[in-house]
Amino acid sequence: MLNLNKKDSGNRKFILVEMEDYAEDITAERVRRVMRGYGEDKNAVAGTGGAFDYYELGEPMFDKDKNLNENIGEEKIREYIYYTETKQHLERERTEAAKYLLDTYNATGYYFYYERDRLTTLGVDTLHIVTERAEQYVIYADVCTLSKADMAAKNIVFKKIPRDIKRF
Repeated sequence: MLNLNKKDSGNRKFILVEMEDYAEDITAERVRRVMRGYGEDKNAVAGTGGAFDYYELGEPMFDKDKNLNENIGEEKIREYIYYTETKQHLERERTEAAKYLLDTYNATGYYFYYERDRLTTLGVDTLHIVTERAEQYVIYADVCTLSKADMAAKNIVFKKIPRDIKRF
């Protein structure tokens, strides 16, 4: 494929997936040699040129029971939730003043009311987590004690952790 790019000035790309533990030592090194050339004298083979990126996958987002894998870290969970809700990358920096705010997008404020070591309850006494005005709010928490009427009046959509954090 890399040779075809060289022949016709193409821009073909490919993805190589390796499931074993030798991807960096063997597979990636072979691709590097093809791109820069290898061999000597009569056995020299010209390189194809090109470039590649090498990535390693981290821990899965969900565990075997389909619950959120908290070992991946809160920032990764926040990014995932925001992306599944908006199809946008979370770029807003987290601040202490707006600890639970993910961001506001299309007039909706997205909040992840999460504490690793305790359950969070969205109720009248915890609405202070909402730090920016929006037309609607999507709030993830462990439990919600607000009535449906209160949520409708405040334009709140409650999503339970982890059940409503879904795979896409």
